Amino acid sequence: MSLERINPAELSPPTGFSHAVSATGSRLVLLAGQTALDATGAVVGESLPEQFERALANLLAALAAAGGTPDRLARVTVYAADVAAYREHAAELGRIWRKLAGRDYPAMAVVGITRLWDEQALVELDGIAVLD
Repeated sequence: MSLERINPAELSPPTGFSHAVSATGSRLVLLAGQTALDATGAVVGESLPEQFERALANLLAALAAAGGTPDRLARVTVYAADVAAYREHAAELGRIWRKLAGRDYPAMAVVGITRLWDEQALVELDGIAVLD
């Protein structure tokens, strides 16, 4: 089982993502969207970075429960209620990503949305992982 991160020279250099990820393996894990919910179902964190860290931790907890590790993520989509704020905090969000998930970046997209299921939620992450 392997993931190959593909970043063609003719595309702009990727920062915090891979342009493509080729996966071979025997098990595909589809990870539901995760926000900054705690175990009681309450949104925690006031700021975008705080909520991003919790949402990513929740996504990685679901992945771990399926037997995976962050380097097995092939695709992550980030849904942001405020894309301008996401861009403003991009450096800090990158540090959070590297702290929790390392430097094996999946193919990623950030999508601006008007709101999430929980009105207090500022960000949601979902993903796809390939496991042995």
